[in-house]
Amino acid sequence: MGFCQLNKLQELDLSSNLFQGILPPCLNNFSSLRLLELSGNLFSGNIPSPLLHNLTSLECIDLSYNQFEGSFPFSSFANISKLQVVSLGSETNKFEVETEHPVGWVPLFQLKVLKLFNCKLAGDVPGFLQYQFKLMVVELSHNKLTGSFPNWLLENNPGLEFLLLKNNSLMGQLLPLRIHTHIVLLDVSYNQLNGQLHGNVGHMIPNIVSLILANNNFEGSLPSSIAEISFLQVLDLSANNLSGEIPKKLLAAKYLEILRLSDNKFHGEIFTRDFNLNWLTYLYLDNNQFTGTLSKVISRSPWLQALDVRNNYMSGEIPSWIGNMTDLGILMLGNNNFKGKLPPEISQLSRLKILDVSQNHLSGYLSSLKDIQYLKHLQLEGNMFTGLIPRDFLNSSKILTLDMRDNRLFGSIPNSISGLSELRILSLRGNLLSGFIPNHLCNLTQISLMDLSSNSFSGSIPRCFGHIRFGDLKKDDNVFGQVIYSDNTRKYLTAYAGYLVKYLWLEITENEEKYEVVFGTKNGRYSYVGGILNVMSGLDLSCNNLTGEIPHELGMLRSIHALNLSRNQLKGPIPKSFSNLSQIESLDLSYNELSGEIPPELVELNFLEVFSVAHNNLSGRVPDMKAQFGTFGESSYQDNSFLCGPLLKRKCNTSIEYSSYSPPESSRESEAKWYDIDYDVFFASSAASYIMILLGFATILYINPYWRRRWFYLIEEGIYSCYYFAVDTPSKLLAYLYN
Repeated sequence: MGFCQLNKLQELDLSSNLFQGILPPCLNNFSSLRLLELSGNLFSGNIPSPLLHNLTSLECIDLSYNQFEGSFPFSSFANISKLQVVSLGSETNKFEVETEHPVGWVPLFQLKVLKLFNCKLAGDVPGFLQYQFKLMVVELSHNKLTGSFPNWLLENNPGLEFLLLKNNSLMGQLLPLRIHTHIVLLDVSYNQLNGQLHGNVGHMIPNIVSLILANNNFEGSLPSSIAEISFLQVLDLSANNLSGEIPKKLLAAKYLEILRLSDNKFHGEIFTRDFNLNWLTYLYLDNNQFTGTLSKVISRSPWLQALDVRNNYMSGEIPSWIGNMTDLGILMLGNNNFKGKLPPEISQLSRLKILDVSQNHLSGYLSSLKDIQYLKHLQLEGNMFTGLIPRDFLNSSKILTLDMRDNRLFGSIPNSISGLSELRILSLRGNLLSGFIPNHLCNLTQISLMDLSSNSFSGSIPRCFGHIRFGDLKKDDNVFGQVIYSDNTRKYLTAYAGYLVKYLWLEITENEEKYEVVFGTKNGRYSYVGGILNVMSGLDLSCNNLTGEIPHELGMLRSIHALNLSRNQLKGPIPKSFSNLSQIESLDLSYNELSGEIPPELVELNFLEVFSVAHNNLSGRVPDMKAQFGTFGESSYQDNSFLCGPLLKRKCNTSIEYSSYSPPESSRESEAKWYDIDYDVFFASSAASYIMILLGFATILYINPYWRRRWFYLIEEGIYSCYYFAVDTPSKLLAYLYN
């Protein structure tokens, strides 16, 4: 029997498969169908409105997470009186749900669950919801809704448990609510709500489990009533303008698991004797004004997996007992005033994935971290660490970022670094490292950013650098900006119960990995955070003592965005292979001893924004001022006395003016002088040189009396010689003639 002949079918669940194509038109014949669950497939095309007209028995429909396109009128459901669950939504931006056509339509159904996420809803909250009084779940996230927060939605639906309005454009204040005892999850993050949080907000929603108000414009202090919510598990107030101290009762909330207060203006000490969050797993306090030390009260949270106190005013030493917090996966202490040594006990945190102690006042020698097997990001930059990099420093096959710039490390790069096979970012800038750049760095084939600048490396640039990926990644090779956690509410909802049962789990919050990497490009140093690191690539070897020629193999780095070899002692020509750097945006070869011509083929670099070969010994004609080279000024070629061209106001010999790809016509033309002599300048420079030599000679005689006497004796001897020559010569000549 074919699928379309199952016209007595009551429940159809094909979710989470790989079905594709359009919806079969014969679904219209399934008049007994109560459950239609097709979510998580690859269905495409439009959702035809007539398809639903005969599905009069339908109670639950879920078409979310497919690839539908076009517009779908929600009023198509208007006459399906038994309908209770509707879930429509797409991860693409090609699907739209029209809720206001025809104007003033009134539904016959009473929904329990409505999910319309990423459906291009615009304007006010859909009007048909004014007629709904049994709602338990409403998700309208990732749309373009405007207006004020819909208090009426909670008042009309006393059984509402989940309300998600994330990522819209709701404005105004979060007005006082009537007491609502059923609400479990409220997410209005990423909107434009403002004003102060009402003092009794905690009393109005006494049983809420997850309260997410992040990324709005709330201001003022944090109401103490929030701390009185009995079953609060998730509180996210990040990215607002809240200030003041944290209520002491909140620091002892019995069931709190996730606390995010990032990016506000909170101040005061938080790790005091009042801190007693026994079930806490994620604590984000970054980008505030907190003070104090890492007190041992933190150990009262034995399940803590993430501790982020970056960009505050915390001080003291990093305690050794931190090594006992064995569940820690994220420890971010950057940009504070911590001092002392990095305790070796940190190596006991075997589950650690991110360690950031950057921009503090830490000092001393580095100890081995080889026992941290899952470490992905290590940031030690901006401290005063000294000594050698330990030979057995790291042993994690998963590490992606190693940032040790701006310390006082010396010696060479240990061989163990080459064993970090997945490393994408290596920054050793601004240390005292020396010796040759080791060839074993070429084993880091996945690297995209390498910064070895401002050290004392010598020798030549390894030719094998041309075989490193430097940004040549696969489309699905996204390792930065991933989700750290994605949790679900502890209470699930039974959305449909028949022969099949449909449970509804709602995502409550998520947090991306946010770590910062600074890299020099385009005449400046820029910070890159999160997902942008997946596409950024560059190599910086500037400010060292490198010698020899630039390897032509570097021209194989077709995906690199920034290449800086400036301020070294490199000689020889600029490789013509650099014309293959098709994605290059910044190329700096200045302050070297390069010679020869600038390859005219470089004008093919269509993305080049910054170019400098200043302060070298280059000669010949500068590249034609077309494409990107039309945007570069005289400063790009400064202090190359033998370069010529209209941009530099130096004429080139017309016999060899040729286009970018025209070879010399004959050997005679290639040997012709490419310059014209300016005789005024020639005579002026000669006269100035003569005067300078004369003044220098007189200065030496004035300073040194011995040489002065010797000079006078020489002059005197010369005068006498000339005198006797003038007197004796005529007499001797006459005597010779007469004899």
